[in-house]
Amino acid sequence: MNCIIVDDEPLARAEMEALINEVSSIEILGSFSNALTALDFLKSNQVDLVFLDIEMPMVTGLDFAAQLPGATLIIFTTAYAQYALKSYEFDAIDYLLKPVDKHRLDKAIKKAEAYQKLLSDSPERNTIEGNTKEFLLIKSDRRFHRIKFEDIRFIEGLKDYVVIHLAGQKLITAMNLKTFHQKIPQDVFLRVSKSYVVNKNYIESFDYHTIYIGGSEIPLGEVYKKEFFTIYSGGSISPEI
Repeated sequence: MNCIIVDDEPLARAEMEALINEVSSIEILGSFSNALTALDFLKSNQVDLVFLDIEMPMVTGLDFAAQLPGATLIIFTTAYAQYALKSYEFDAIDYLLKPVDKHRLDKAIKKAEAYQKLLSDSPERNTIEGNTKEFLLIKSDRRFHRIKFEDIRFIEGLKDYVVIHLAGQKLITAMNLKTFHQKIPQDVFLRVSKSYVVNKNYIESFDYHTIYIGGSEIPLGEVYKKEFFTIYSGGSISPEI
C-alpha cells in the first residue's frame, strides 16, 4: 500500500511522515503543501491512500476529496473536530484530530489496509441474488451465501460498494447504500448518516453525534438525527443538545 500527505503546514507534514514510518511499512510517495500540486501528481501516479488536511488555501481538503479517483482511500487529518461528520460524506476511512496520536494512526492505517484488501478481492463478483423477510442471498465465487438479517450489525457505504458487517466478518458487494437499504427490513435497519445503516438491535449506546456498536463508532448525521431519536427512543429523547 502507498500513500501521500496533503497539508499546508510544513511541520504537520513532517510529523505525519515520521509517525507513518514509525507505525507502518506503507510507502510514502509524496508530501504536498496544497491540493493543486497533489492533483497534478495523481494524474500520473496511482495512490492508494491520502492523508488529507481540511483547512487549506485555494482548494480545501473537502473540495480535493470530491475530485479523488474512486479507488483512492482518504484519512482526514485536522485540528477541527467540527468537520468530523462532514468528512464521512466522502466515505473517509477515518478522521484524525491533530496532534495525531500514533495509536489512533496505527488503527486508521490497519483499517485502510483491510478495506483495500476488500476492494481488491473483486467485489463486483459479489451480487445480491434475492432476499426474504429473514435473509439475503449473496452470490460470491460461484456460491450462494445465506446472510440472516439478524446477524448483520451495520452496513457501511464505501465508494460504489457496501460493506456488510457481521460478527467477525465483513462482506462487500457492488451496490450503493440507498439501494441496499431498500432490500432490508426498514423497521430494523436505520439510516443514520450518508455512509451508514445500523441494525437497531445491536446498538449498545449513543450520544448526540455517535452510535456505538461493539468496538465500532458510527457517526450520526445531522440530517438523520431527528428521525433516529424519534424511532429509537420513541420521542422520549430530544435530538437537540
